[in-house]
Amino acid sequence: MAENRDIPQQFHIGETPGWSVNHRIHSSLPGYLMISSKTFTNDLSDLSSETLCSLGQLFAKVQDALKRVLNAERVYIGRYGHTPGYPIHFHIIPIYAWVEELFWSDDRYRLLETFADGPGETPTDGAEMTLFVWREFCERREPPPIKGPSVDEAINLLRRAIQRS
Repeated sequence: MAENRDIPQQFHIGETPGWSVNHRIHSSLPGYLMISSKTFTNDLSDLSSETLCSLGQLFAKVQDALKRVLNAERVYIGRYGHTPGYPIHFHIIPIYAWVEELFWSDDRYRLLETFADGPGETPTDGAEMTLFVWREFCERREPPPIKGPSVDEAINLLRRAIQRS
């Protein structure tokens, strides 16, 4: 993830006093968002109470917009990075029915079933779907076809939805 000032304007969705929301730059999955701290820290304990409180509200607003406007079935929210030099940030990953269909139709990902000793609690889990999204929509030169709005269309729809709510 680039620093907030390095994010091209066309990916910018919105902001609060403590956080910036943008579409993930290197993702072809419409609605894959990043929420980044405007304070250059990698530790939540360095942030003010107000900034921390506003994060929960922002998560809720973004999740609602992804479900309501883009019809995401599920929304994953996670913190992953450990690369030095970046402020703390969160990945907001929408999972659409068509993404899950692609996951199940790709035989390469059936290998994941061999890592467990028994059946999981659900047919798939967030870790497997996140891996699928990262590999297929963020790292492949030729990602799978998109069903629904393009990334640019999703950015415009989300800008309007998030700024209104």
